[in-house]
Amino acid sequence: MPVTRLLWICGTAQPPEAGPAAGWSLDHQPPTGALDRLRHSVYDAVVVDGFVGILRPEEFIQQLHTLTRNTPILVRGVEWPGLADRFTRMGVLILPPEEEDTLARVRVAIDQRVGRGLIHLAAAVDREDWERMLVGSSAPIRQVCHIVRMVGARRATVLISGETGTGKEIAARALHMAGPRRQHPWVAINCSALPGNLLEAELFGHVRGAFTGAIQSRMGRFEQAQGGTLFLDEIGELPQELQAKLLRVLQEREFQRLGSSETIRADVRIVAATNQNLLQQVECGRFREDLYYRLNVVPLHMPPLRQRPEDIPILAEHFVGKICALEEVPRKHLGGEALDQLTAYSWPGNVRQLENAVEMAVAMSGVRAILTAADFPLPLAARTVSAPVVSVPDQGLDFEQTVAFIERSILEQALRKTGGNKKAAAEMLRLKRTTLSAKVRSLETEATCN
Repeated sequence: MPVTRLLWICGTAQPPEAGPAAGWSLDHQPPTGALDRLRHSVYDAVVVDGFVGILRPEEFIQQLHTLTRNTPILVRGVEWPGLADRFTRMGVLILPPEEEDTLARVRVAIDQRVGRGLIHLAAAVDREDWERMLVGSSAPIRQVCHIVRMVGARRATVLISGETGTGKEIAARALHMAGPRRQHPWVAINCSALPGNLLEAELFGHVRGAFTGAIQSRMGRFEQAQGGTLFLDEIGELPQELQAKLLRVLQEREFQRLGSSETIRADVRIVAATNQNLLQQVECGRFREDLYYRLNVVPLHMPPLRQRPEDIPILAEHFVGKICALEEVPRKHLGGEALDQLTAYSWPGNVRQLENAVEMAVAMSGVRAILTAADFPLPLAARTVSAPVVSVPDQGLDFEQTVAFIERSILEQALRKTGGNKKAAAEMLRLKRTTLSAKVRSLETEATCN
């Protein structure tokens, strides 16, 4: 009979009586000795029987994880429900206290871990590259994956909407990777980064002498993306004179370089993204209606992080691993209180803000292996609160009008405090300057239309 090696960690109590005849080899160690044993020996399972002599239980468990990797860790004698919940999120199995069939439960845990390991290995092999880009397991992110899976191999134009920082470009890259065009170029351009005259040459290219300064011919982004995908970020910022030209390319699948009469066929898949309400822009005459429907063949909405809080721990651990690898430092982990704090935060800057927060925490934590709540000094104003910000009267209210009023009030206060400086106001509100400008324009447009 093969012998199962079990490390039993406890400062006082003795492990159950079991020996090789029963298929067990039990090694009873105090906490300090256990860590040393794990550095030099391999066990099939680890049981922590109480926390006598362990000042920081979560850090101790994390040290065990670091040393044991995929070995099951079981804990007995946890007296605080909150601590048990945090251990469970860390992948620890909780054992009932003083139960006679503890070894039977350990055996089940070992068998299940082996089975899960094979399942995870198979999933990792079968899972597409693009799926690994869309981190999370919530219903909203599963819906995003479903749409990408359905249309990734198609030529249909996709319009990705969502707030700043939700990962619209990541979704666009996933679309590119989910079909046969992944073997061809991925080309991206920000439609708000260049003035109209330069943006046209950037998109379509130009021939020598087409305009002052055009000393040689140049290939545009459409030509660069031939056979692949062209990502048009912030499409709502596209100047109106270029909207008609983009519409023609989408309709005819052809274009001309500036200054040339030669027609070039465009074998390009278009993916566009915006954080604006394009339908509202259409209603106010700022965006062509026909272009909107040409772009919005397949709509894909990226949900804000506050609508998928169950993904926050997964994303946070993903970013910790990514940043530690880039910085070439030992892998760090998030403590339970830090995870609770991150999950309770509303993340107005969405996934990008979370990644920046994790990067700062990793940089400021020094040599510590565990990131604590103190490493994430999040603004109190954006944390989840129980008191209502706006009271709903019995007769009801106009939701859109109320939200617009609150948003306008916040923007006006920030601009007033900064003397009209949009960059300073954006920093005060923890927004990108382009996002603040878009919100101001949106509210001005709404006021004009009304």
